[in-house]
Amino acid sequence: MSQTPSHGIGARSSSAVRAVGLGASAGGLIVLEQFLAHVPPLSGLAYVVVQHLDPTQKAMLVELLQRSTAMPVLEAADTMRLEPDVVYVIPPNKELTVAGGLLHLAEPAQPRGMRLPIDLFFSSLARDQGEQSIGVVLSGMGSDGTLGLQAIKSQGGLTLAQLPESAQFDSMPQSAIAAGCVDIIGLASELPDRIVRVIEEKNGVPSLSEDDDDAGAQALGSILRLLKERSKHDLSDYKPSTLRRRIQRRLGVHGLTTHGAYEKFVRENPQELDLLFKEMLIGVTSFFRDPSVWQEVKDVVMPALLARCPQGTRLRAWVVGCSTGEEAYSLAMIFKEAAAEFSGSESHSLQIFATDLSADAINAARKGHYPQSIAGDVGPTRLGRFFTAQGSGFQVNNEIREMVLFAQHDVILDPPFTKLDLLSCRNLMIYFNAALQSRLMPLFSYSLRPGGALLLGGSETTGNSHALFTPINPKSRLYWRSESPVNAGSVYFPTTPPRAKNRPSQEFKVSPSTVLPVNLQTHAEQALLQEFSPAAVLVNDQGDVVYINGSVGKYLEPASGKANWNIHVMARPTIRTQIAAALRQAIQDKGRVEVRGLRLGDEAAQSSLDVTVKLMQEPHSLAGLVMIVFREVLAPPPAKRRRRVPEGVADPHLVEELQRCKDEIHALRQEMGASAEELQAANEELQSTNEELQSANEELTTSKEESQSMNEELQTLNQELQTKLDDLALAQSDMQNLLNSTDIATLFLDSALNVRRYTEQVTRIIHLREGDIGRPLTDLASTLNYPTLNDDARQTLKTLTLTEKEITTSDGLWFLVRIKPYRTLADTIQGVVITLIDITAAKKLEARLRKE
Repeated sequence: MSQTPSHGIGARSSSAVRAVGLGASAGGLIVLEQFLAHVPPLSGLAYVVVQHLDPTQKAMLVELLQRSTAMPVLEAADTMRLEPDVVYVIPPNKELTVAGGLLHLAEPAQPRGMRLPIDLFFSSLARDQGEQSIGVVLSGMGSDGTLGLQAIKSQGGLTLAQLPESAQFDSMPQSAIAAGCVDIIGLASELPDRIVRVIEEKNGVPSLSEDDDDAGAQALGSILRLLKERSKHDLSDYKPSTLRRRIQRRLGVHGLTTHGAYEKFVRENPQELDLLFKEMLIGVTSFFRDPSVWQEVKDVVMPALLARCPQGTRLRAWVVGCSTGEEAYSLAMIFKEAAAEFSGSESHSLQIFATDLSADAINAARKGHYPQSIAGDVGPTRLGRFFTAQGSGFQVNNEIREMVLFAQHDVILDPPFTKLDLLSCRNLMIYFNAALQSRLMPLFSYSLRPGGALLLGGSETTGNSHALFTPINPKSRLYWRSESPVNAGSVYFPTTPPRAKNRPSQEFKVSPSTVLPVNLQTHAEQALLQEFSPAAVLVNDQGDVVYINGSVGKYLEPASGKANWNIHVMARPTIRTQIAAALRQAIQDKGRVEVRGLRLGDEAAQSSLDVTVKLMQEPHSLAGLVMIVFREVLAPPPAKRRRRVPEGVADPHLVEELQRCKDEIHALRQEMGASAEELQAANEELQSTNEELQSANEELTTSKEESQSMNEELQTLNQELQTKLDDLALAQSDMQNLLNSTDIATLFLDSALNVRRYTEQVTRIIHLREGDIGRPLTDLASTLNYPTLNDDARQTLKTLTLTEKEITTSDGLWFLVRIKPYRTLADTIQGVVITLIDITAAKKLEARLRKE
């Protein structure tokens, strides 16, 4: 949803319960009211409001939102069941999640200032509702809600965001839109109708069958061709049902009903093809998905692979369709645990190649940062061993991240990884048609070493390629690659050189009989690499070493202290500065930089060092990484002819001068090395300080959100109070005019019989003025011949009974004096009311009648 001032809305639609979650913080009260005010009546949805609230103050959000909607507004309680057409509001200082249609409250896991309640709720909504989930981000600061929308998007749910220009605080909707995870953008008042419309179209419009009419089939083919031209990836081998379901969802987003209308729409709006392509690549993944399968990998597969490999062997694994990296990291953790338990495997290592077609997914996987919600999937033991708490989530530790190399890769078009010990392709082939599945299985067999393991998803099998694999456990979809597959057939994979723009991809057909024996091929490649290839390292843009080829000990050495595999730390001091500069230039220019004539030491070297730094563009698996190659160049032999010495200069002096220059150069190099180390240390300290400042800024931002949210409530309450004060003043004026219009003298006394209020008529009988408010009744002078007035008033206050007497005045007038208890609306006694009704005329008439 949104961040401070922010709002989030998460929604789900199912046959049992349809729920919409609303997330909000500072600046969110107004847009929440706008949203709820435009919800259609009897929409059949439940609404859950999640807002950044001050944990130390009681929120008034329930009362404030109730003014905007006729639906009941309730504060969420633990295990409360969602009901349609009801609004649920998160309480202060609580985390809110949903599971099985029930709301769950918990104490916040993160300290104040580091909490992201909207992300947490959206993530739980995505897990609970799947493709039925709906998330909406409204006004707010920060980025809370973006990860939650990405989780909903990954499950195929609907995501919406408020138009940033209409938001009081646009950071949250801007963050979600920039992340590319928003389907619909609009005003807050428009979003409820868009949600209901998509749900109605999804439930009311039947999905197109695979045997669609010719026009629909032609439109679908045209859309796929446009998608291929735009993305350079061919999705025609995907199952028609998968393609139609994904396209059908985009039809609902845009309010279209036919493939033909959508084809016209994408032709007019090419950017829609980017969204459709991302829609096709939605991945559903989690850490240790299907725990029993991972347990079998740990207990059966890993020990077998470790046992067959000699000490020091690096095993190779390929995770196809890795999505955001959870499965690849799960495999790395399983290997670490299995190696620790398997005797004699201390020197074994595992290199995991994790690939996916989605560049966004690969970028997220490389970061290795996941939300707090993974704690339930990973478990406390693994969480403590392999993760580090960072910000609002957890960061995968370096020992696990260094085992995995992520790359964008198309398993349909790009060449496969080979010489693998384990290949995992889970829940990817369910989206492919039968022909493509049949073509991939021999390719997977070709990629694996004999005896390698294949791991498939729970709904996938080896199909007609059962001769290539031997089941380990058919239920777990684990297989061994057969040593000598019978009727293996042919392996098809595309060519590796770049293709012309309009040239169709070619495929090589490789018969198993033409493949070199595994041992011979491996030994030949190793011999070539060891004998002829130069020493080189592969690093990322931060300088972290991800791969080493050959012997690089002369150029790199581990730094003392905590292990740090970074080129800036490991490079020898004499070449460190030059390599760092070349690395920066290669990344900046996206090209190749060569540095020649470097010296490794101060002694008279017989060779110099040439270093080549190149930013890799091809193949796709290495794109974005930097290759650093070291080549030693022998110094030319000294000239045999005698060097001529200038006249008047003796050879010993020249030698001494050269030696002095050499000593100065050596001292300067040492100073430069020391300065570089000091700069590096200072840079690390600055980075650490920056991280601390960033953390403090996040805390201040959250506190500002909470304060803004509280300020909004106070402003609203102040407006209501002002309205009530105006109403009260008007009511007081009405009462005063009413009392004056009756022409009855009235005196109001409090519980201590002090003057509280009086009418103008009473001043003719009891001497009162404005300053007498609060004075006791006994201090007042009057014309009444009523010495027991104070006692009667006190008796009335005590007994709560009416006292009524006819009293004369010193000027010959008669008054009917009534003393009654003063009752409040709450039926409590807070004084007495004395009324004096002039009955002089009645008394005179009575006297006249008696005389007659």
